[in-house]
Amino acid sequence: MKKIEATKTHKQMVDEWKQDPEFNAAYNELDTEFNLLRELLLARKNTGLTQAEVAEKMGTKAPAVTRLETALSGNGHSPTIATLKKYAQAVGCKLEVHLVPSNANAV
Repeated sequence: MKKIEATKTHKQMVDEWKQDPEFNAAYNELDTEFNLLRELLLARKNTGLTQAEVAEKMGTKAPAVTRLETALSGNGHSPTIATLKKYAQAVGCKLEVHLVPSNANAV
C-alpha cells in the first residue's frame, strides 16, 4: 500500500514560498488587490447575496460580478472606481479609498 504524505495547508505553503525573495516581492506587490478582494467577498457573504443577486442590484449580469471578483486575484482587468462603488452599494456598503504612507517613504 502506498503511503500518502501529509498535505500542507495554504498558509504553510505560502509561508514556505515567502522564503524566496522574488516570490515575496511579487506577493507583497499584490497585497492591495488581495485585501480588496477579501473585503468584497466578506461584504457579499455578510449580506448573504449570491453573485447573481449582486449583479441584479448593480444593473448587470452575474458573469460581470464573477469577472470583478476574479480580476482582483490575478493580473486581470482592474475594475473602475465606479464599478467598485456599484458593488459596494449592492452589498450595503460605501466605498472608501485611502492613501497611506508607505514604509519606504515614512518620515
